[in-house]
Amino acid sequence: MRINDVEIVDTFAEAFKMYASRVLVTAINEEWAMNSASTVAGFGTSVIMCGCEAGIEGATMETPDGRPGVNILLFANSTKDLGDQLMRRIGQCVMTSPTSACFNNLLGEKEFVVGGQLRYFGDGFQISKRLNPTPEYPKGRRFWRIPVMGGEFLCEETFQAAKAVGGGNFLIIGRGIEPVLEASGKAVQAIREVPCVIAPFPGGVVRSGSKVGSRYKFLAASTNTAYCPMVKSQVESDLTEEENCVLEIVIDAVDIESMNKAMHEGIHAACTTEGVTRISAGNYGGNLGKYIINLKEVI
Repeated sequence: MRINDVEIVDTFAEAFKMYASRVLVTAINEEWAMNSASTVAGFGTSVIMCGCEAGIEGATMETPDGRPGVNILLFANSTKDLGDQLMRRIGQCVMTSPTSACFNNLLGEKEFVVGGQLRYFGDGFQISKRLNPTPEYPKGRRFWRIPVMGGEFLCEETFQAAKAVGGGNFLIIGRGIEPVLEASGKAVQAIREVPCVIAPFPGGVVRSGSKVGSRYKFLAASTNTAYCPMVKSQVESDLTEEENCVLEIVIDAVDIESMNKAMHEGIHAACTTEGVTRISAGNYGGNLGKYIINLKEVI
């Protein structure tokens, strides 16, 4: 199968079960909401080292306080890890940001007390505010007004988490860094138009894709030598003579339908760049990921 003369390899990506929360940050204007959101999402590329995978979903004016807002999605392997990251990142990156307020914006089966713990920073001067029950929030919603030097920090008492999908991916293979990087940019731009997904790596792109295992016993994963052009002559390479660059797009999504949509849009966008030869995916033989995403099916 080909799109614009780009071969779509008959393979699949493996995605994993994760948990997701959506944090809505509002502020006096979009610039300050984005400042806070960018800091929340910082160092959030991989659960392997960062504790969670995080990214900005997008700006919005659909906010409880009517101010400009930005939605951030956070993903983790367990609800314990996710709750810990929410507490750390909201406390350090939202409460510290001028004019910010913070709200839960994803309904799920797991609940974490965040504002209810941060309130103690108010040193006894914090004030609670409770809204009446609604169909979405049958217990109502409770917020804490915490005095800070810039005024007050309004934070929802609890945040929720839902089951999600992480680690969807595809590889963009081409003749050199320029066309592959251009194609990657187009793919990420298309993915960011899809709701409920993020591409958590720098600019949405990964250059250091990995394989399972290593020559070194203390490493569980190492560089994906089959796709590293500098060692083509030394390993069993999956690259042809003309292929000299591979970049990976990794996607996290609130649900599998959003994941498939993002994969579809990203692959089609990547295939519009001259110099891209193939689209493939990183898989582990179907043994690790709960979700199998066949490239030919999603396109």
